[in-house]
Amino acid sequence: MNRIDRLSAILIQLQSRRTVRARDIADRYRISLRTVYRDISSLEEAGIPIIGESGIGYSLEEGYRLPPVMFTREEATALITAEKLVAQFTEPTHTSLFSYALDKIRAVLEPGDKDYLSHMEGKIEIVQHTFLQEGVTQDDILKIILAGLGAHLVMKMNYFTHARQEETKRTIEPVGIFYVNRYWHLFAFCREKNDYRDFRFDRIKQISLTEIKFKTQHPTLKSLLNAQYAATKLEEVTLLVSQQGALQISDSKYYFGYVSERNAAAGIEMDFLTMSIEGFARWYISIADYATILHSDSLKNSVKSLFASFAETVKTI
Repeated sequence: MNRIDRLSAILIQLQSRRTVRARDIADRYRISLRTVYRDISSLEEAGIPIIGESGIGYSLEEGYRLPPVMFTREEATALITAEKLVAQFTEPTHTSLFSYALDKIRAVLEPGDKDYLSHMEGKIEIVQHTFLQEGVTQDDILKIILAGLGAHLVMKMNYFTHARQEETKRTIEPVGIFYVNRYWHLFAFCREKNDYRDFRFDRIKQISLTEIKFKTQHPTLKSLLNAQYAATKLEEVTLLVSQQGALQISDSKYYFGYVSERNAAAGIEMDFLTMSIEGFARWYISIADYATILHSDSLKNSVKSLFASFAETVKTI
């Protein structure tokens, strides 16, 4: 990115946030802090009313507004792709809101770019993979949770606890949402457990907002997730998969912690990191005729145990 484009981008970034830290600007454009200070100074010399507060960041003077933003075709196409993803992975209400917002963006495009965007819209599709399973959620669950997050409201919900196979009542303070391994999750502080918990959307049976505002300053979602996954013990697994087998397992490997692969004389060596050896073992059994375990004694023992259990079950049939 040349300097003129970067200055324009920084100006847009300043208008999109109440405050922007110098470090955030530096990280986003991969420049040094010294360059950030120089760019901010250049914007100020051009008459942009920027307010800088030590330890807080930069902001635009109240009331200052940029003229309508013009998008490049590449940026507009990226938004169309995002709209398709939103339609697949969020609730209908949220999808509609995103579409309304995108219509406002379309309104500032040049006529030729609008035609280009309409043409590209039919060229991009997100196909739900047959391996995926749709979670059963309430249509407005995401909307309710986002409302609670935005207003810092305590929430009540009935949650199905998978480990105990029972429905429990929870009073929570929402921290954030994230999408991982085919499901949306709500990370929140649970008042009953007096600790942070991860709640999967498809196990939320009922959820509602209260009028109670919580005042606790919770850690950021990112820091909580980092702490959670840092505490999770990951098991390293290496499989030797035949060339034919590699074609058969296709994308399914990505759902079981696939990390990397390399060619070997007898096939392809694949490395995985898994949080559940038993879950991995059950998947491995389905591909055992063309995959050999090279590394992970835990996996070998788990597979043997499952086969022994299967054998006992067969005897009773």
